[in-house]
Amino acid sequence: MNHKTANKMSNKILGMGNALVDILTVLESDELLGKLQLPKGSMQLIDRMMMGKISDHTTAYPKNMVAGGSASNTINAIARLGLHAGFVGKIGSDDIGKFYETDARNNGVNPLLLTSQNDSGRCLVMISADGERTLCTFLGASAEMQAADLTSELFEGYRIFHIEGYLMQNYDLIRTAITMAKAAGLTVSLDLASFNVVEANLDFLREIIPGNVDIVFANEEEAKALTGKEPEAALHELAELCAVAIVKIGKEGSFIKHGNDVIKVSGFEAKCVDTTGAGDIYASGFLYGFANDLPLEMSGKIGSYLAAKVVEEIGPKISHERWPGIIEWIDQLTHVG
Repeated sequence: MNHKTANKMSNKILGMGNALVDILTVLESDELLGKLQLPKGSMQLIDRMMMGKISDHTTAYPKNMVAGGSASNTINAIARLGLHAGFVGKIGSDDIGKFYETDARNNGVNPLLLTSQNDSGRCLVMISADGERTLCTFLGASAEMQAADLTSELFEGYRIFHIEGYLMQNYDLIRTAITMAKAAGLTVSLDLASFNVVEANLDFLREIIPGNVDIVFANEEEAKALTGKEPEAALHELAELCAVAIVKIGKEGSFIKHGNDVIKVSGFEAKCVDTTGAGDIYASGFLYGFANDLPLEMSGKIGSYLAAKVVEEIGPKISHERWPGIIEWIDQLTHVG
């Protein structure tokens, strides 16, 4: 199916996650991570005091600000690919919140945002020389989203509902959202987000995924945290919990399993400068393909291609000028396919 001729009313995608603004800092070395006792490559929830401490230690480093959050990154890229995409999240009534909403609209997303009187959430992203990123997240207003904020109308007209694992600590919110999505006939997609999130919510994940979540995205560390197994063995166990299991293995690509079919998708060459958003953008490519009823292998290939593009830039988004070339590549792939 050519992306330009896709029926956009039947393949709309809704995301829900923490509405965060990423503040990106490139480190000269990993010494600072050790000094602050931050495990490289992890995601840590921080309070205002720790946020101030990190900011003080990184004052001299150049910074870049961009609207982020895992599901938000995925939905932004889906909108850039030409599908109708909406996002549910919560922001504060402050400049960070205004920046977030404006950025979402500029990227073609329909922001279904709740507002709080408290500070908007932000994520301090420290990028190591090898491109690995360490995330320190001050959730702020984004963490105030509750089950009572959701209405069945939010889910009307969408085909896929995508959730980020960073919301997993709010069990009532997740249960309510999935129940409403399923009642509206949506396919439910979950990105596990981070190995330490999986470890902290292991029992809940093993309870909520079977029978409720159709598509699960995991990287090697997340898959191991969930199953205790290496990528391929983890894939088979994950596929027993959901219809479509995806285990990403970095630059080597990904494994996809549906029923008895196992697909290995190769990665694409890339000059990696920052892995921020790689998994999120892989999910956008895969879900784009899935929404357009493309074969799973082709969907995975689009995900890998987009992930290779985003790691070549600082931050979780692919720059505006690169999208026309990406869309042309997808059109050629789907036409040939």
